Parts: sequence; structure tokens; C-alpha cells
Amino acid sequence: MMAAASSGPCPEGQQNHGNFLDAPRLERGVTRFWLIRHALVEENARAMMYGTMDVPLCPDSLVAQQPMYEALAHRLPSDACWFITPLSRTRSTAQAIQNAGYGSRDVTVEPGMLEQELGEWQGLSHGEFPKRLERAPHYFWPLSGEEKPPGGESMIDVCARVGSTLERLAGAYPKQDMVLVSHGGAIRAALAHALKISADTALHFSIQNLSLTILECHDGIWRVVTVNELPGI
Repeated sequence: MMAAASSGPCPEGQQNHGNFLDAPRLERGVTRFWLIRHALVEENARAMMYGTMDVPLCPDSLVAQQPMYEALAHRLPSDACWFITPLSRTRSTAQAIQNAGYGSRDVTVEPGMLEQELGEWQGLSHGEFPKRLERAPHYFWPLSGEEKPPGGESMIDVCARVGSTLERLAGAYPKQDMVLVSHGGAIRAALAHALKISADTALHFSIQNLSLTILECHDGIWRVVTVNELPGI
């Protein structure tokens, strides 16, 4: 996890300078993405490869992790544009953050930030899933970056989709803060795009539930500000 400054104006004498981020706060007027992985899903869903299935959040976790929602509500810029994916777990997570003190905001559904589509393999148990693979799985992901399930996507496909989405949003919302409640695979794909690394390399990043990853786009050049920051911890 990498620590990062919060968003807002820098006090006099504490400005970021040159190419460095060394002030307590991030400067305004930067095209900045605040990527949040959705909260923990319910127990039955965690027993299978749910991919893009629309599974609900864990109700007990919603209560137990209330301090994390409050920390995110305080951490995020107050004037950000909000985006979720078509799956209810991202909408529910966004709602919980807003209810925890951020305040109600309109959200825009962005399909380009969906999780990896596992096609015919979705819904398989964790024990059954490896039997379907044609390639060795990634050490930190159920399948390699090149593995493409029947009717689904490879992580290489996800990286291309997410990269295109980020470029489009950066062009549509220049110099604005954007909160994107998304998924672990999609956030790894965003890092792959920002760092120009392979899908397999990006899968080495840990992206935990409710973690925050911040990316910036400066005239088409991407910077990673923080990865897998856990709110309130």
C-alpha cells in the first residue's frame, strides 16, 4: 500500500513542486481517478467464480466495516463525478460511502469498468474452476492473463477495455476528480494501462475490498499516486 496526500488546496508554503507530490494535499485541477473496489460480497458468492454475475454484498460486512465507509467519505474529494458499473455491488458500495457522510450524489453507470467476464466458467466453484483451464493459472489470480474462457474475456481483453474507458473519461472530464466504484480485475487493468505493463504483471497488485487506488492523467501521461490504500487503517 502506498500513502498519498488528500485532495484539496495546499496551504501556503506547502505546495507540490516540480514533478513531486510532497505536500499534504493533492492539487486541484488535475484529471484524477479515485478507483474503489466494491465491498465484500455475500458468503455464497465467495464460494464460486462470480465474475460479472450480479451478486449482493455481505450484509454483516456492511455493518462491521462502517468505519471504512466513513473514512472513504472523508477521504474523497467533495466535488467529484461518481461512476459505478452495471452491477449492484458497486451501486450498493457507492450508496454506503455517500450515506456514511459524503452526501448524496448522482452516479453514472460505466460498463467499461466491469470485472472480467468469465463466460461459460462463471458460477463454477473454486475447486471445479482449475479443471477447465488450458494454461497454468497466475499465482495471484485464478487464471493467467492470456487465458480466455469460452464466451468470456482474457485479462488482456480487460486491460484493453479498461484502458480505452479511462482515456475516454479523461477526455470527457478534463481536470476533474472522478470516483469510480469498480472491481479488482478492472482496477488491476487500470494499473496496467497507466504503467504500460502486461496483464500478468498487473495481476501482482493486491486490490482489496474497499481499497482506494488513485491515478492521474497529465496531457495523456499517467501517474500512479496510490495503490490499495485501505481507508481508516
